[in-house]
Amino acid sequence: MTAGLFIACWCAMLLLSWHSWWLPLLLAVPTAAFLVRLFIIQHDCGHGAMFSSRRANDWTGRVLGVITLTPYDMWRYSHARHHAGSGHLDKRGIGDISTLTVREYLNLSPLKRFGYRIYRHPLVMFGIGPAYLFLGQHRLPVGAMKAGLMPWVSTGGTNAGILVASALLIWGLGWMSFLAVHLPVMLLGASIGVWLFYVQHQFEDTSWEQDEGWSQASAAVHGSSFYELPRPLMWITGNIGIHHLHHLSSRIPFYRLSQALDACPELKAVGRLTLKESLGCVRLTLWDEGKKRLVPFSEVRPRSRDVSSATEEEPHHLA
Repeated sequence: MTAGLFIACWCAMLLLSWHSWWLPLLLAVPTAAFLVRLFIIQHDCGHGAMFSSRRANDWTGRVLGVITLTPYDMWRYSHARHHAGSGHLDKRGIGDISTLTVREYLNLSPLKRFGYRIYRHPLVMFGIGPAYLFLGQHRLPVGAMKAGLMPWVSTGGTNAGILVASALLIWGLGWMSFLAVHLPVMLLGASIGVWLFYVQHQFEDTSWEQDEGWSQASAAVHGSSFYELPRPLMWITGNIGIHHLHHLSSRIPFYRLSQALDACPELKAVGRLTLKESLGCVRLTLWDEGKKRLVPFSEVRPRSRDVSSATEEEPHHLA
């Protein structure tokens, strides 16, 4: 059904492009939304949750990876590491948003602080970054180039599928029509996807712990949000906003997450974010180990490069 709706919207955009180059943009948002839902299906295939057969999960995920520009096997590998170390301060950087602690940020040089601020800027995080991730970074097994043959086969196979599919569409439709339809859909879909992933873990009362205080169950419940969207948006995003429950049991398929949450009503008040509340998460950029919460840059004013002797109990100076 989701694939059919995506194809129908894509074809409607194509028909509109024959009349005007801007008319397809009227349908770009719903088409991108269906693309995001296809990614959620691919995501569940990676967890072995869509079908009882591993082969069915894997090959469905690989085919969808050509549409979502995401090498399935490589992504499944990095995403499994994300689940295994989510909320663990010593295992950051694997399949998640790069997040520094206040102490780490203050110990950076001014140039590196500036670079981190650029990285966390909304235009980069939700605009340039998603475009780079899906159009550029996913074309190479970044972060796993020395992990054997699998990352190269996965990215190479996906790239070949993308090349063949794109060449056929350009041959049949022309490159201008193809780009007028597919480029805005991909860019919007990438930004929506990154936003969803961002608010799943980047909220004020999330949880990060060192090794001695970390447990996978606690990190799942307290380090992942319950993004309670309006019902139509919950459907289009495959209920992935029920993320704390997903991290507790990743084998629950997306279409069962609402039922599973109803069976665990105590989880409905944990990590809850509404659509309006989630907008405030954009300003949260650093993990304060003393306060045990994410804070914005405005709460931290560096006094010197070396603050390694500061204790966690010392209050950070406000701007």
